[in-house]
Amino acid sequence: MARKKQVGRRLEGWKAKKWYRVYVPDAFGKAEIGDAISADPENMVGRIMTATLGEVVQDYSKSHIKMRFKINNVAGDAAYTEFVGHEVTRDYLRSMVKRRASRIDTIHPVVSKDKKLLRVTVVCLTLSRADQSQVHAVRQAISQALSARAAESDFETLVKDIVSGDMARDIFKAVKTIYPIRRVEITKSKLEQVAAV
Repeated sequence: MARKKQVGRRLEGWKAKKWYRVYVPDAFGKAEIGDAISADPENMVGRIMTATLGEVVQDYSKSHIKMRFKINNVAGDAAYTEFVGHEVTRDYLRSMVKRRASRIDTIHPVVSKDKKLLRVTVVCLTLSRADQSQVHAVRQAISQALSARAAESDFETLVKDIVSGDMARDIFKAVKTIYPIRRVEITKSKLEQVAAV
């Protein structure tokens, strides 16, 4: 049996959709990181957009840092985001690891002054191989330095310090007295869905 013809015109596919410009938060200069398409602005909220830090701050020496932003507001043809995490590329991390040295990984949750919970991964690279007690002492010092810095910073400042490398420098200063350290890098951060109480 033949199908009934549809009465009236209906916009289909791409014609019904609209482009939105996506902007990063104020902490990163509200730079435009790209475009996204959607038929309904409500569908935009919650989408995750990725960009390198090099693209965001126009400094391509920082292209090894991948940033994640979540769209939380749409106004007109602009979509505004919030920071939800970052990660250092694997090839960059692999290039830092040397033989006959220890790699000390620490995953530590930190709470900012405005009660946002961020899970931070720190990689500490030593000049020579460290034994278990030294690794433990280094991990403890990293955790203490992270917690202390987070407690006195609001979320926006904390994120800027993590991504810019300022916090890694502070951790390096705190840890180098325990064991000879070659480098400290904050390789990953992730905003937890629930704010800490």
